[in-house]
Amino acid sequence: MKDLERDCATKDEEWATRCKIRAEEILALADTIKLLNDDDALELFKKTLPAPSLMQLSSRAQALKTQALGALKNNGDFRLNLISLALKGKKVSFAKVITMIDDMTALLKREQTDDNDKKAYCEKLIDQTEDKVKELELTVSDLAKAIADAKESNATLGKELEALADGIKSLDAHVAEATEQRKEEHADNTATLSSDNAAVELIGMAKNRMNKFYNPKLYNAPPASTESTALFQAAPPPPPETFGAYAKKSGESGGVIAMMDTMAADLDKEIQEIEVEEKEGQKEYEQFIKDSAEKRANDAKSIEDKEAAKADLEAKLLKDEEEKTTTMKEAMATHEFLADVHGDCDWLLSNFENRKAARSGEIDALVKGKAVLSGADFSLLQKAEVHRHV
Repeated sequence: MKDLERDCATKDEEWATRCKIRAEEILALADTIKLLNDDDALELFKKTLPAPSLMQLSSRAQALKTQALGALKNNGDFRLNLISLALKGKKVSFAKVITMIDDMTALLKREQTDDNDKKAYCEKLIDQTEDKVKELELTVSDLAKAIADAKESNATLGKELEALADGIKSLDAHVAEATEQRKEEHADNTATLSSDNAAVELIGMAKNRMNKFYNPKLYNAPPASTESTALFQAAPPPPPETFGAYAKKSGESGGVIAMMDTMAADLDKEIQEIEVEEKEGQKEYEQFIKDSAEKRANDAKSIEDKEAAKADLEAKLLKDEEEKTTTMKEAMATHEFLADVHGDCDWLLSNFENRKAARSGEIDALVKGKAVLSGADFSLLQKAEVHRHV
């Protein structure tokens, strides 16, 4: 009971103290409010201090700007720097900045689409142009080989034509030589046959004359109109008788007549041999002339065909050389075009992945920046209440 009384007494004292302090605090607040709510004080505060709602809004906007700038940093594109500068402005409009971000995002996507299209275009064009260059170079190589083969064939045809012409000249010379030789052989054979026939005839006349004396039964009287008759008629008369009758040398005459027969037989054999030789020589000559004529005609036909082939080959050679020149010019122009294409495309093709990654990073940064700014309550921007009285 004593403790309770003591504690209650202490609490009464504390309560009295708390009431006194509270009364003093209320009096201080009342005096302060009176001072602050004075018209002059309110006018001064209006000029120097922002309203509490504007302070709260300004603090939140600054935080959003800081977060958005953080999302947009570390990007090298100057266009993102323009958005960052816009965010750093004192009178920034988040709606305007978000529109800038949307426009920038759409622009980056269009640029990526353009890069994709140009990359596909460049790769296709380079492949097509390189294939055309290879095709043209192969055509030039084939034409060069064809031209070399044509020149070699042309030179071969020229040598063949020259050889055929020389062969015809040589053949004509051989024909002329064979003809002259045949004439000489024919003349020699004709003369020999004439001489042999005359000798045979003379031997026959001599034999007949001896038979007239030694073998009258074998004697053949020549016709009266022949030269032999005149010859024998012109012969001198027999010598006069001297010492009794003359005894014929029949035995010796038989040897002489036999010798004449042998001589006549040899001449007949020679005549036959010469006649056979003349016949064979003439036959061989005629065959040689025939074969030569056929060969000459064939060679002349070969010359005509080869000259036509040579003319066609020269025309084709000229055409191939013109085509080669044209193709080489086209190949050079295609090489230059390919160099231009590489000049226009190589940088993009080499940096495509880096540009794509950088652009993707920029789009991500823009999306994050927009997400930060889209979290702002724009209604706060339109409300700024100043309480003139508490």
